[in-house]
Amino acid sequence: MITRTRTVLSAAALVLCAALVAGCSDDGGDDDAGATSSTTTEATTTTTAPAEPLKILVSNDDGYSAEGIDAVVEGLRKLPDVEVQVVAPAGQQSGTGGKTTPGTLTATESTTKSGYKATAVNGFPADSVNYAFDSLDVKPHLVVTGINEGQNVGPLVDVSGTVGAARAAVAHGAPALASSQGLGKTFDYPTGVEYVTDWVEEHRDELIDGSAEVQVTNMNIPSCDTGEVHGAKEVAVSTDGANAVKPQDCSSDATPPNEDVAAFNLGWVTISVVPDKPASAGG
Repeated sequence: MITRTRTVLSAAALVLCAALVAGCSDDGGDDDAGATSSTTTEATTTTTAPAEPLKILVSNDDGYSAEGIDAVVEGLRKLPDVEVQVVAPAGQQSGTGGKTTPGTLTATESTTKSGYKATAVNGFPADSVNYAFDSLDVKPHLVVTGINEGQNVGPLVDVSGTVGAARAAVAHGAPALASSQGLGKTFDYPTGVEYVTDWVEEHRDELIDGSAEVQVTNMNIPSCDTGEVHGAKEVAVSTDGANAVKPQDCSSDATPPNEDVAAFNLGWVTISVVPDKPASAGG
């Protein structure tokens, strides 16, 4: 009788142990499943943050319907992750420098030559940029002005509406690139667009993160009747305007000096940082 009782107890113990082992095994399996589920969930919910778009305001002094602004707008729109807004004078305003209109500015909605939305401001180039910031609350990473019909080198810088609009942008705290295409038999806007867009791409990161210098960069691109553009060169702004308006000799192999008028006339794209204000304005 005692032996039978022990046998029954032993059998019961074995069943209990087996149940405990099974329970332990199930718990372990649940932990693994939970870990796998957690890992899978984490993997499927982890995504790469989208790139911040580069916001560019485009203006000029030849008017919103000019060929040069149309060319650069279309070129900039082809860049990845870029938002372009056009606010430019309603009409031709070349040679007006940084002039502004007293009182309230007015504007109308229109389109560029290729049909891209533009705001046409009744005023000077600087007015257009001011209107964009003050009335439209535009907050660009960069302001591009141009591409102008004709070079703006040497003393022409201070009378240029293209540069005047860029200076207005700097006054609002935004870096600006003033771009101008040289006089020739035709304006070589495709080459101008190539150099402008290359510059924008080169400086994209610092423009977006806010580390770019808030200054006016003045770029002039030759229109070569003969030869080809030699490349880009950073130069000083010349004080001699004797040869500031003439066709470019892109076939010359002469060594360019460190000033914009002569280097530009020898077929080089000139890049210069110009003062935020005209010399005559002081300050």
